[in-house]
Parts: sequence; C-alpha cells; structure tokens
Amino acid sequence: MKWTSDQQKVIDHKEGNLLVAAAAGSGKTAVLVQHVINRITDKEDPVSLDEMVIMTFTDAAAQEMRERIKLAIEARLQLNPHDPGLIREAGNIQNANISTIDSFCKKLITEIMQLLIWTRVSVSEIPVSLSCLKVM
Repeated sequence: MKWTSDQQKVIDHKEGNLLVAAAAGSGKTAVLVQHVINRITDKEDPVSLDEMVIMTFTDAAAQEMRERIKLAIEARLQLNPHDPGLIREAGNIQNANISTIDSFCKKLITEIMQLLIWTRVSVSEIPVSLSCLKVM
C-alpha cells in the first residue's frame, strides 16, 4: 500500500506517545496496524503488545483494530513461522490493551482497587506510574 507522507510519519514513529486524529475513512486503522506491526518487529528496539495502550472511541473500532493486528501478525508468522517475537505477540493479542478510553480507565481503576484490597495499603502509598506503557 502506498502511504501519504503524514501516514508514513505515523508508521515510522518511535519516540514517545502517539496520537492519531483524522477523518473517517482516511486510513487511520490501517496506518495504526502497520505502526504496531513495525514496532513489535523492530530489530533494534521491539515493543511488545503488552507494553502498548491502544485506545479508540468505539468498541467496534477496538475490536476491528485487535482483529487487524491479529491478522497482520498471522501473516508475518506465515513468512517467519519460527520467529520468537511474532510467536510471543500472537499469544499477547487477546490480552493486549486495545479498547475504548473508558474501558481502559475502568480496567485501570479496577486493577488499582484490587491491589488496594489485597495488599491493604492506602492510595497514598501506591506509586502511580504508567511509564512502562507506550500509549499509541
């Protein structure tokens, strides 16, 4: 597929967080899928799906994103069936943080609450840091 210069910038982006905003039908999903595939297959600095947070506005868009990433990983696995990184990511796709903004926030709050209940610590004692996650 031939990408526009702006789309290619998104696909090639490696440093820091990334926000993609564009009109409906502009190819956002295809560009983000390619970006994710590039990041997880990067030979110098691969990023695992379990380190990414991918947010959309609708459940349908999140499901479509997950499915397209899954299909792209499977296509790469057909070419490289013994690639340990691709095998790992194929296993990570079901639990990848690909959701709506509100679903992600609900999951995060639920996990923090479970931590509080199980460890019996106060909120002020928990260092809240998501620096290990790369927001896409």
